[in-house]
Amino acid sequence: MLQSMTGFGKSTTEIPNKKIVVEIKSLNGKQLDINSKIPTAYREKEVEMRTMLSQTIERGKVDFLVSVEQSDASGASKINPYVIQAYYNQIRETVQQMDITFPENWLSVVLRLPEAVRTEIVDLDEYEWKLLHRTVKEALNHLVAFRTQEGKMIEEVLQTKIEAIAELLSQIDQYDAERTVKIKQRMEESLRKLEVVSYDENRFEQEMIYYIERLDISEEKARLDNHLKYFLTTMHTEHSQGRKLGFIAQEMGREINTLGSKSNHAEMQKLVVRMKDELEQIKEQVLNIL
Repeated sequence: MLQSMTGFGKSTTEIPNKKIVVEIKSLNGKQLDINSKIPTAYREKEVEMRTMLSQTIERGKVDFLVSVEQSDASGASKINPYVIQAYYNQIRETVQQMDITFPENWLSVVLRLPEAVRTEIVDLDEYEWKLLHRTVKEALNHLVAFRTQEGKMIEEVLQTKIEAIAELLSQIDQYDAERTVKIKQRMEESLRKLEVVSYDENRFEQEMIYYIERLDISEEKARLDNHLKYFLTTMHTEHSQGRKLGFIAQEMGREINTLGSKSNHAEMQKLVVRMKDELEQIKEQVLNIL
């Protein structure tokens, strides 16, 4: 079953005096790239949480957010009056030395300076860590459910596109035999226009066979058909198959391009163009598969 790299998961848990919220958002990416935003009190567990993410998400660009909402004033930031007093004294001395007006908004400026406001950091105990671990796990489960749902939609699209290419491929046969006859007619007409009195018919047949063999597309059709079947088999049976499906799509493109270069027939070329259009849409979808 396919799984998209795009997804979102969120989970919340409450303990006395605080609420922990975990949000995980993922987008498509070639490798796993985790951008985390974690409260200072939980930094000691960041490696373990990243390990949890990497084991489940595997690939993609990930935004990982852990936030804490305090339900009382215990976790509120506290003003440091000693630091503010020191800043005030420095501002006053600077103002006197430069003979300028003392700023009216000095307090709002000082509150943004280092150490003017401090947050009490409480060590993470084992009970809170277990709750946090469970919350991250639940958010991951929600993310996987989201990605699986998106994967089903992608799978339906890919199934339709592969079947469309297979149908277009089957339509080529009706023009293949006709194409051979038209090639022979064009060559005979060219000889007549040259006003050639006589020519070796055996040699002409040999050259005709050689030329038609160069335009033979039976191998390309067989290989493309095999690629289409292999794509569907891989899509339905293997896990984390995004890269592999991308490789198969590239091989499909090679065969379709060769069909186009060998077709030498207007209707066949139209079919090839339509196959290329379907394949481009497949490639776009494959980029978002895990």
